[in-house]
Amino acid sequence: MVSRIIKVEPFDLVVFGGTGDLAYRKLYPALFHRLLDGQLSAPARIIGVSRRALPEAEFHDAIRAGLQHYGSSDDANPVEVDAFIALVSHIVVDAAGDNGWDSLKLALGADERIRAYYLATSPDLFGGIAARLASNGLITPRSRIIVEKPLGKDGASAKVINDQLGAVFNEGQIYRIDHYLGKETVQNLMALRFGNILFEPLWNSAHIDHVQITAAETIGVEGRGAYYDSSGALRDMVQNHLLQLLCLVAMEPPAQMQADAV
Repeated sequence: MVSRIIKVEPFDLVVFGGTGDLAYRKLYPALFHRLLDGQLSAPARIIGVSRRALPEAEFHDAIRAGLQHYGSSDDANPVEVDAFIALVSHIVVDAAGDNGWDSLKLALGADERIRAYYLATSPDLFGGIAARLASNGLITPRSRIIVEKPLGKDGASAKVINDQLGAVFNEGQIYRIDHYLGKETVQNLMALRFGNILFEPLWNSAHIDHVQITAAETIGVEGRGAYYDSSGALRDMVQNHLLQLLCLVAMEPPAQMQADAV
């Protein structure tokens, strides 16, 4: 598996929860790296959406702080940071109510470019946001919706969320992701297993006694207390992140790199 940089056409990315921990810690630094790698095409736009009124300058300062704190040390070029900040704006929208949607619709305009709605929010808001996107005429044939785990707390609640998303988006427009699988160490597991001539023939129960998977964190709960109070560390880490690592360690090589084959 070799990493490839594929330049994408201009797009609008709308981040619901755009002033939250996930956005500052993961999304904006990741998008900044896409800019550094030359993957973004002008005029790409990133719109952070939140219920909290926030001056644009304060919003941009928070993004700068996030890039500095969570990005790598070689990402400090002020010119490149300024170029990224110029792509990002903020709009006040009540994801659980009716306020602000007209402002979002006005900002997006009638452009038929790709629209990606990233829901960096609590899962109980997923269905309502999807419904409001539809009722406000914000879903185009080239729209996408991206949701992160956890999708509900059990099978029944996950089905409710999937049904709500499926009521307004086609399945091909829905992206369910887990940012943990984007870690380099995780992605390298498949290359280590299937692309290494030394390990590939020996990676089986005849030669491996047992496997230990360690999730070593350098940060604490910090501002995610409310999330952990409702979900807990077991649901946050074990039934998704760590079980997916187990699958990568134990599965047979897929015939094709497509979802159903994997």
